[in-house]
Amino acid sequence: MAQSNLLLVPLDRSGEWYRYHCLFRDMLLAELRRREPDLIPVLHRRAAQWCEANGELGAALEYRMQAGDTDAVADLAGVLGFPAYQHGRVATVERWFGWLEDRGAMETRPSVAVLAAMLAAMTGKPAEAERWARIAEQGATTASPPDGSPTTEPWLALLRAMLCRGGPDQMRADAELAAKTMAAGSFFQAAATLYLATAHLMAGDRDRADLLFEDQVAQGRVVGAMIGPCMALAERALLAIGQGAWDQAGRYLSRARSVAAEAHLEEYPPVAIMHAAAAQVALHQGDLAKAGAELTYAQRLRPHLTYALPYLAVQVRIELARCHLALRDPAAVRTLLHEADEILRRRPDLGVFVQQVEDLRAELAQVKGNSAPGASALTTAELRLLPLLSTHMSLPEIAQAMFLSRNTIRSQAYSMYRKLDVSSRSQAVTQARRLGLLDL
Repeated sequence: MAQSNLLLVPLDRSGEWYRYHCLFRDMLLAELRRREPDLIPVLHRRAAQWCEANGELGAALEYRMQAGDTDAVADLAGVLGFPAYQHGRVATVERWFGWLEDRGAMETRPSVAVLAAMLAAMTGKPAEAERWARIAEQGATTASPPDGSPTTEPWLALLRAMLCRGGPDQMRADAELAAKTMAAGSFFQAAATLYLATAHLMAGDRDRADLLFEDQVAQGRVVGAMIGPCMALAERALLAIGQGAWDQAGRYLSRARSVAAEAHLEEYPPVAIMHAAAAQVALHQGDLAKAGAELTYAQRLRPHLTYALPYLAVQVRIELARCHLALRDPAAVRTLLHEADEILRRRPDLGVFVQQVEDLRAELAQVKGNSAPGASALTTAELRLLPLLSTHMSLPEIAQAMFLSRNTIRSQAYSMYRKLDVSSRSQAVTQARRLGLLDL
């Protein structure tokens, strides 16, 4: 058929693998639906079984969804969800979880609900994170998660540590429980170490935190969970800065950048902590242009750091506020402290970060002058709105999509125009692109 050019193309030189033209595929599928529609799910299951036997689990999951095999989809999503997130396939993983929720499968699969809660927390969807967490906590703890742990209790403990509802002491206890009870070699071991290190950092034990961050980098690389090492290296850089070890901080950040580039983490919200640390190093070196670029990268990611990751959300705003204080930009500092206050209202016990916010407020009070807010003072709400201004949607349509009133969206837009020093929507988009707040 290939030699006769009958819509078939060889993919190798040995004549083992072929593909056919998409139009030919559409024609065959149309004929199948017309002649034998009941055979379609059977064929999807056969395809899934072949993919599973040949290590193509992602393709197998898609075929299982086509066949409506809820249990099999849940099993595969539990195995693939975390690795897929680590490789940047956030939308795909969200689609899997949404498919399972639509079929009522999450209540009986608490480990998958844990993954969904973690993903929502890491991508700036706090309400979804809380909803998934409730579903996970109401599920059966006796179920066996896909990492080989005997029950879901270590996963639930890890989720509690991540959400940090009870402060650093409870976070430490949850992280320790997760680390001790989950299966050896679990891909979540590194995450438990990260949250344990963060708990010690919030408790003021900087030396212990630094050692645990160092362990996390090694563990994360072994299991391929790269977002953790990137965050841990950035935290080590901040700890080094606190000791005046600026050269060491630069080396940590260089490694963090390599990890982020290798794993394509540039758009992951937690990476904002790396940019905040890098901005401080650039300011110490007197490189204002580089510092400005780092602050812009962090500003783009900041809206997605919410009370679902309260320690990181507040810490990032603290470190950015320090940079803007050094730049004599009080308007930006006020915006950042206001956002930190909003998070602390929901999560009031964040250890040393609470005092650091108050210390920054005292420093701000000593700053002379009261400059007009600029682009650096854009709020998280305005930064969320900004990408939508570059679309075809009208302001009323944007309001509907964001579940906000028209007046709210209008006031946010006009506030944004003032800070960007423009007078229209198109000018705001152009200026935001010039500043690096939007992609070109």
